[in-house]
Amino acid sequence: MSAGLDAPVQPELRRTLTTGLLYFFILGDVLGAGVYVLVGQVAAASGGAVWVPLLTALALAMLTASSYAELSTKYPRAGGASHYATRAFGPATGFVAGFCMLAAGIVSVAALARGFAGDYLGEFVTLPVALVAVAFLVLLALVNARGIKESTRANVVATLIEVGGLVAIVVLGGWLLFRGQGDPGRLVQLGTPEEGAASAVLSGSVLAFYSFVGFETSVNVAEETRDPRRAYPRALFGALVSAGAVYVLVGLAASATVPTDVLADSSGPLLEVVREAGGVPVTLFSAVALIAVANGALLTGIMSSRLAYGMARDGLLPDVLTRVLPGRRTPWAAIAATTLPALLLALTGSVATLASTLVLLLLVVFLIVNVAVLVLRREVGKPDHFRAPTVLPVLGGASCVLLATQIEADVWARGSVVLALAVVLALAATWSRRRGAGAPGRRPNGTSDPS
Repeated sequence: MSAGLDAPVQPELRRTLTTGLLYFFILGDVLGAGVYVLVGQVAAASGGAVWVPLLTALALAMLTASSYAELSTKYPRAGGASHYATRAFGPATGFVAGFCMLAAGIVSVAALARGFAGDYLGEFVTLPVALVAVAFLVLLALVNARGIKESTRANVVATLIEVGGLVAIVVLGGWLLFRGQGDPGRLVQLGTPEEGAASAVLSGSVLAFYSFVGFETSVNVAEETRDPRRAYPRALFGALVSAGAVYVLVGLAASATVPTDVLADSSGPLLEVVREAGGVPVTLFSAVALIAVANGALLTGIMSSRLAYGMARDGLLPDVLTRVLPGRRTPWAAIAATTLPALLLALTGSVATLASTLVLLLLVVFLIVNVAVLVLRREVGKPDHFRAPTVLPVLGGASCVLLATQIEADVWARGSVVLALAVVLALAATWSRRRGAGAPGRRPNGTSDPS
C-alpha cells in the first residue's frame, strides 16, 4: 500500500475521548439490560452453575475483541465491521457485515420489548405481552424521532440506575447467603443427566453471549479518541472484564439464592432475588429493571435507525430511508423501517429465540472480522497499532463456528432468511455501484480512496 493510506482524504473528527471516557462508553454499552432478562434463560439451558457459561461467553468475547482492538487502532475511523470487511474482501462482504449488524439491532430491540412486557411490568399491571410490546416499540420510535440530545441525556441517568440495580442484586445475594439462606450447592450443577456438562455450557454460552455484545459498536468512536493505539485496547479489555465481573457476581447471587427452576420460569429472574431477600420493595426494583430494559432498547433503536440511514445515504439501501423530519432533523423513515420488523419479531418470537437470533447474526459479523484481521496483515495501517497474537483471531473465528453449531434449527431458519436477504441486497448494491462507476464524473457511493 502507498503512503497515502495514512493520509486522510477528508477532515478528521475531533479527538476528545480520553481512555477513561472511552472505558465508560464501552462499559455502558456492554453492561446493559440483557442480564436483567436472560439469567433465567441461561439457567434453563445450563443449570444452576450459570457463572460457567457467563465466564465462557466472556472469554469468547475477549477473543473477538482482540481482533476489533487491532483493526480499530490500525484503521481508527468510523465504519466498524463493514469498513474492515470492505477493505479485506470488497464491498459485497462489507455490505453483508453492515446489514447483519442492522438486523441484529432490530432483533435486539424486539427481544427487549418482550422483556419489558414480562414479570417486571407485571408488578405494576397485568397486560397482554403483545399489546405491551407494540405500545413499547411505538413509544420508543417516538422518543427516537424527537431527537438524539434528549435520548442521550436520558441514557446517562438510566445507565447509573441500571448499574445500581445490578450492584443491589449482588449485595442482596451476599446478605442471603450470610444469613444461611439459599443453596450454594446449585453453583456446581451443570446440565441434566440427559445432557452432558459440555453441551450445557455451550448452550448457556450462546444466550450469555448476548449480555456481552455491544463492544463491537465502540469502534465507531475510535476516530474521536485521543491516542487510540493506547487508549482503545485498554478501555475495551478493561470494560469487558469489568462487565464480566459484575455479570458473574449477579449470576452467583441469583443462582445460589433462587431455585434453578424458579429462575428458568421467570421473565424477571433478578426480581426473584429481591423477593427472597425481602426488605426491598419489589416494585422499586421492578422499576429499575424496566428503566434498564427501556434504556437498552432506546440505545439499540438509535443505533439501528442511524445505521439504516447511513447505509441509505451511501446508496446501499433505498433512498427513501434518508428522509428526515424538517424540524427535528431525525431520520423518521429509517426509524419507521427499523421499528416495523422489530414489531413483527416481538409478536412472533420468545426472548430466548430472539436473543439466539441476534447472537447468530453477530457471529457471522465476528467471523468476518476475525478473518479480516489475518487478511489485512498485508497492509501497514497506522504505525505502532495494537497487534493481537495470531492465535487469538484464529481462536475467535473458531469460537464463532462452535457457538453457531449450538444454535437451534428454528433460530437458524429465521437467521438464514436475513442472511439470504443480505447476500441478495449486497449483489444488487454491487451491481448498482458498477453502473454508477461507469457514469462520467461519478464516484461509486461508499467507496474509499484505496491509496
